[in-house]
Amino acid sequence: MRHDYNTVIFILSIMAATYDRDRVVECMFDPITSLLIAELEDGKKPCSHLANTASISEDDVIDRFSYLIEHGFIIKSVDESSKITTLEANSEKLTEIVEDGDNFDAAVSGLEKMDSYLN
Repeated sequence: MRHDYNTVIFILSIMAATYDRDRVVECMFDPITSLLIAELEDGKKPCSHLANTASISEDDVIDRFSYLIEHGFIIKSVDESSKITTLEANSEKLTEIVEDGDNFDAAVSGLEKMDSYLN
């Protein structure tokens, strides 16, 4: 089945708009994932760099970001010639989640939960 460009964009926009905000916040404030997101603040990074930063495998980096990638909060790309996977934060979309009033309380709750684990 062949779809035209506008249909594909429409379907992708619907998929991107339907996500569980609590799950996104939970992903963002996971101690390791938040470290990786902080690394992406300066721009696109190779997955290998992120794996080294967090002392985890590249597959684990992708697994941790999978929900965020699926919904467009993190952009994954693979260079066809070098086969290097890079990741980039969609800062605008991540900021929307944190600034959303309902999610601000969830973010504070997530930070409190993370703090309780650390203490």
